[in-house]
Amino acid sequence: MSIPTVAIVGRPNVGKSTLFNKIIKRRKAIVESHPGVTRDRNYEQIQWMDRSLMVVDTGGFDVTEEDDILKAAREQLRIALEEADLIVLVVDGREGPTYGDQVMVDMLRRSERPFLVGVNKIDSIKQEPLLAEFYSLGVDQLIPLSAEHSLGVGVLMDAAMELLPEAEEMSEKEEGTKICIVGRPNVGKSSLVNKMIGQERVLVHHRPGTTRDSIDTRFSYQDKEYTIVDTAGIRRKGRVSVSLEKYSVIMALRSIQRVDVAILVTDAVEGITEQDSHIAGYVEEAGKGLIVAVNKWDAIEKDDRTIGRYAEEVREKLKFAPYAPIITVSALTGQRVTKVFPFIDQVVERHRKRISTSEVNIILEKAVERHHPPLYRGKPLKFYYASQVSTRPPTFVIFTNYPDGVHFSYKRFLENQFREAHDFTGTPIRLILRKRK
Repeated sequence: MSIPTVAIVGRPNVGKSTLFNKIIKRRKAIVESHPGVTRDRNYEQIQWMDRSLMVVDTGGFDVTEEDDILKAAREQLRIALEEADLIVLVVDGREGPTYGDQVMVDMLRRSERPFLVGVNKIDSIKQEPLLAEFYSLGVDQLIPLSAEHSLGVGVLMDAAMELLPEAEEMSEKEEGTKICIVGRPNVGKSSLVNKMIGQERVLVHHRPGTTRDSIDTRFSYQDKEYTIVDTAGIRRKGRVSVSLEKYSVIMALRSIQRVDVAILVTDAVEGITEQDSHIAGYVEEAGKGLIVAVNKWDAIEKDDRTIGRYAEEVREKLKFAPYAPIITVSALTGQRVTKVFPFIDQVVERHRKRISTSEVNIILEKAVERHHPPLYRGKPLKFYYASQVSTRPPTFVIFTNYPDGVHFSYKRFLENQFREAHDFTGTPIRLILRKRK
């Protein structure tokens, strides 16, 4: 599913990051009192009125300043305009309309993107007359806001929902299994794609960052339909230059949302890096199937214990995803590349797996008998019943008397019991704890 994106833009210090934090309902963006603090775009997928959307916070933009930080922020605005379905322009109600605000409105009009203007720092009804000045920008609708005090945020988001397009549903019949190739730059993702589809459909270059955008390629293998998405390499933040490289990161993250299975390509020579772990974390958070493909296997010296040592390293670095199968390949020579497809089919099947309610409750009952949960504030935890509520990934709701009293370690124990009872190779599973009404 491709979900719509909302980008929050505006001059420095108008309250964009504060508004972003209120929308996502947690403090994620750095908020400071001086201009230019938010230098990197920040993005978060949220649910609003039963709809999924991506919210993007951008750096400040000021046409009157020419220092490096604000130049970078200006470029980020351009990128946000390219990738967003809706723009929210935040202006400062106390300061009044500025030349920079007018320039941004003109840019938004030229972009032909739908946009809303939120007049921030309107903290009370007495300050609402300040809105009148902003009609000089030529905007028909102005939405008064106080991001700091959570006033008007709901009105703004309701207006945004009316302008956003519906999420694009993925058609299994037309596209079959959707696969996303992810990984750091220069680990061989494009080469692996070419070997998998059997033809040179994606540009291969030894220089990192050649693949700037996501490229969808549909193909068949043994009478099965696949759509493969080769994403741009995800770099560490410190090495991501402004412009196309930053655009590539968010496109890669959005591509992950559209697929059934992500294949994380790693480098056998370099080993598992911290960035590999971060990328796998993106996949796990998105609830997608995960396969680890260790590329350049032909380039290392091996003995009868090499693969075991490497698998141990993968498990150590990706502790949160012990379910991910590991396969060694060489995209250069084609070694074991076709073996990837059985893994893909297996992971997709497990990702869509559904268990009957009776079986779910039998697993839960046996788990509790095997290991009783600890007391919560001196009171026993009770589990009443459970059921599977969705797939992709398999998601189970467990009703209990104290949802907040279930420790993370016990929740992980329950997840392991479900995995022991049923094969969930390659897919995360979700356990949701709810209080019985």
